[in-house]
Amino acid sequence: MTLRTGPLVAGIDSSTQSCKVVVVDADTGAVVREARAPHPDTTEVDPRRWWDAWTEASAGLLDDVRALAVAGQQHGLVALDGDGAVVRPALLWHDTRSADAASDLVSEFGGPAAWADAVGSVPVASFTVTKLRWVAEHEPALAARIERVLLPHDWLTWRLLGGRVEPVTDAGDASGTGYWSPAEHTYRDDVVSLAFGAPLALPRVAAPSEVVGELDSRTIVAPGTGDNMGAALGLGAGPGDVIVSVGTSGTVFAVHSDSVADASGTVAGFADATGRFLPLVCTLNAARVLGATARMLGTDLDGLDRLALAANPGADGLVLLPYLDGERTPNLPDAAGSLHGLRRDTMTPENVARAAVEGMLCGLADGLDALRALEVDINRILLVGGGARSAAVREAAPTVLGAPVTVPEPGEYVAIGAARQAAWALAGTPEPPHWPLREATILTGIDRSVGDHIRDRYAATRHSI
Repeated sequence: MTLRTGPLVAGIDSSTQSCKVVVVDADTGAVVREARAPHPDTTEVDPRRWWDAWTEASAGLLDDVRALAVAGQQHGLVALDGDGAVVRPALLWHDTRSADAASDLVSEFGGPAAWADAVGSVPVASFTVTKLRWVAEHEPALAARIERVLLPHDWLTWRLLGGRVEPVTDAGDASGTGYWSPAEHTYRDDVVSLAFGAPLALPRVAAPSEVVGELDSRTIVAPGTGDNMGAALGLGAGPGDVIVSVGTSGTVFAVHSDSVADASGTVAGFADATGRFLPLVCTLNAARVLGATARMLGTDLDGLDRLALAANPGADGLVLLPYLDGERTPNLPDAAGSLHGLRRDTMTPENVARAAVEGMLCGLADGLDALRALEVDINRILLVGGGARSAAVREAAPTVLGAPVTVPEPGEYVAIGAARQAAWALAGTPEPPHWPLREATILTGIDRSVGDHIRDRYAATRHSI
């Protein structure tokens, strides 16, 4: 049983796949209790399903909680009418139907450099702004009813407060919309009008530790943030730390003191949840590549690990381009996965499993290179997410990423980050409370020549498609 030393706070991770709720000691960061409930596995969903999952996951958990906050999946479009009713199912970040809208918007606004200068990022299908354009073009009758747009975490926070207050967001999640400037800390109403054809009501951007309302007479609510920003906060990441997350998506992001603008579109110039910045590279394909490969090979994730670990590093020349759901980085929304280098003597389940692990990691290594190119400091790599539990991923990561890798104890770091924000709001201090990083394993088994060979073959294959 975890001993309490301070008040309790709660963090909510309303992710693509589920709602996780953790209750945490505000003084120490120790998790006291937790629960979860599933979300539908789809690219669009009625937001009320998030509320149902929250209600199920939080049942009996919050009786003595003093503060809470929500971290949620980024980019999703929640469209409301003038009465606050949901107009259509929310379009989620991994819904790529707005790929053509993204290309059109980039061109209409003056090209990638203009976008990077305006909002820190070049929009792709994941971004909210592209979904606004898609709805305006393909569902004009519904678009005519839309008066307000929220992000998933904004909507859940607003619903928690009973719709009694003005909807709020935070800088971190707002920076993923494509119409909010992290550098200028302001909405770009001209971008909204370009995308949607009309102005829209947008949530107020609250200060990082602001109290935005009360759940009841004893429980305050903090602004919440996006899931990647929540993970950085939950891990206690600071300048020089880079987080490589192997979850539903793959993300590589770093806490940075300055805003960035990458005209190539590889790096999104997001804000973080503390007033700093969070340059980020995102791939659509990460842990699900491992699951899909395991199913293809007639095994489970443990079996995939055994197969991959039995193969030679480099998979005897097999290269998997893991674009199973299209891809966001590089921007190839219509791409498909492909396996290259097959020969009769190397076409084994072991090599296919190894190629899946290495191909996924190569995409994330490209993200590290993109951050370095923008002069983002990389002093420590933290490997997190469900995929980080894979023995094969851990064995291959230092060699493919080309650096020692720190693997924190598994935990719900997005929800813990939301809880840390809640504790910050409760304390009213200038900085968030210091919570020590949970026990971590440091992986140092690096073979640089093998890593260079793996990445060179991956790059050559990617450039050939």
